[in-house]
Amino acid sequence: MKVFVSGGAGYIGGVVVSQLVAAGHEAVVYDNLRNGHPDSVPSAARLVVGDVGDRAKLCEIFAEFQPEAVMHFAASIEAGESMRDPAKFFRNNTANALTLLETILSHKVRCLVFSSTAALYGDPVSIPIRESDRLLPINAYGESKLLVERMLGWFHRIHGLSYASLRYFNAAGATENLGERHDPESHLIPIILQVASGLREYVSIFGDDYDTLDGTCVRDYVHVSDLASAHLLALHALHSRPEPTQLIYNLGNGHGFSVREVIECARRVTGRAIPAVVEARRTGDPAILVAGSEKIRAELGWTPQYPGLEQIVRSAWEYIQRGKQGD
Repeated sequence: MKVFVSGGAGYIGGVVVSQLVAAGHEAVVYDNLRNGHPDSVPSAARLVVGDVGDRAKLCEIFAEFQPEAVMHFAASIEAGESMRDPAKFFRNNTANALTLLETILSHKVRCLVFSSTAALYGDPVSIPIRESDRLLPINAYGESKLLVERMLGWFHRIHGLSYASLRYFNAAGATENLGERHDPESHLIPIILQVASGLREYVSIFGDDYDTLDGTCVRDYVHVSDLASAHLLALHALHSRPEPTQLIYNLGNGHGFSVREVIECARRVTGRAIPAVVEARRTGDPAILVAGSEKIRAELGWTPQYPGLEQIVRSAWEYIQRGKQGD
């Protein structure tokens, strides 16, 4: 299959593209490289530098490559930042997604796999969260993604677009060659490991008065390789069905770990002290987000290969150590 991958030079996109080409697909990565890295794109894939908001550039690449499917990862992702600069998120995540959708329709591409988020659920009404639960984001990031999901529903209904919306919980871990390289880093596990590596003095705990067992936020961590495998399963499911198809799945391991538990796990894995400092809560952080992923397991046979937190943290630590050895 010929697959156009927006944001394919990023953390999750890069791992997905690696799995795509390993499975024999032909991939074009389209990325503005603001947050992506050229060396995240495997040599078997083609990299085109461009912005998803550039309709003319998109049409040029679609006309040349003639993709059969699209995977859309390109987005701003930091919930805290979205509460300071919501316009950036509605422009980059929502408006640019509409530009991409218009291009998809005009070039008669039938399938789209969309990178969505658990932030759609806001403060959940029950744990674990099901795909059928209410959608009520409490930050602009989640709202910007929810608007895209609503557009997808209408494009499916009116134009017959087949799509899969994959609602991630906390992507984490690393493959042998690809790990998290955000600048600045804002995700918990790589920040903790930066402290273990001596690159930071301490890890901040944003709030210790949540209604959880130890007062810190609880999250469901899923290995990036397992996320990637879910994308390929969704892509194949869409492509194999002749009728327009709508797939919506949570992606998580179904187990929640508090911030303090993740720090303790990293201390065991690294053998380092990892100082932690409690700070004020961040706006837009739900207390608990844990996925119910039974639907994709039952319908597509998705089975995470790295379900344990220690496996996830160890893979990220080994990735960092390999980088140090290569310096």
